[in-house]
Amino acid sequence: MLEAHPGHPTHLGELQIWRALPVRGRRLIGPWCFLDRYGPLSFSTEKPMDVAPHPHIGIQTVSWLLEGEVLHRDSLGWEAMARPGAVNVMTSGRGISHSEETPAVNIGRLNGVQLWVALPDAHRNDAPAFHHVAEVPREEFRDGFAETFSAHAFSPMVGKDVRVRGALELPLERAFEYGLFLLEGDLTLEGQPLENNTLYYLGVDRSQVDLRGNGRFLLLGGEPFGERVLMWWNFAARTPEEIAAARAEWEEGTAFGVVRGYEGARLHAPELHRLAAPNPAS
Repeated sequence: MLEAHPGHPTHLGELQIWRALPVRGRRLIGPWCFLDRYGPLSFSTEKPMDVAPHPHIGIQTVSWLLEGEVLHRDSLGWEAMARPGAVNVMTSGRGISHSEETPAVNIGRLNGVQLWVALPDAHRNDAPAFHHVAEVPREEFRDGFAETFSAHAFSPMVGKDVRVRGALELPLERAFEYGLFLLEGDLTLEGQPLENNTLYYLGVDRSQVDLRGNGRFLLLGGEPFGERVLMWWNFAARTPEEIAAARAEWEEGTAFGVVRGYEGARLHAPELHRLAAPNPAS
């Protein structure tokens, strides 16, 4: 049997999401440390995605859309539209802030994922950066295709959006651990039916994965991350003291810069009552 971790429903403002990583029993897959799924949904006059300016340290954010548009603004002065086939990768390094929102001109549909990548210790205090990849690499198969949305990586890793119509034997790196998340459709993996909004951990030492059916899924992988990561709110660090210092700097306005162009107040950090235990080092 596969190791299955159902995502749990929660909200990002008014937006319904399914949080699939981290979950109890699985904090990381390679350096991937966070996965939120939102949509599919239709709207008219609403603004379903509206995340006010907020800070990050120690991670990369990866914004990947299946349908619709999300406008990114950050404290470096970047403004970029995420659309299907393009990916926004923001490297927080030692500190950055950004906002994400549905633009005024849109198609009235929203469907996508937000992922985070833990930065290794050698790079987690680098200067922040932002990259917009207008068209990600695409790989064709006999019964489908895959788009690779992992970019500007600091660890050996891969992130793919895979479409299947029939049978697919997808090659894997034996040194990587992998997770699979069904986005839509009906698929079986090695004879086991897959459920939507569930993360399946595939482990390591696999040379390929065999799928059958008609559907779409994310494949996340990477070398097991050999560092302990402490996550709280929008921060990834190594010690409680680093988390507390980052929170204080954000609340006091002494770091993380200013996001210009967003209409509204920035987010405040929650009270720092306690921290979950860090992941065990791989």
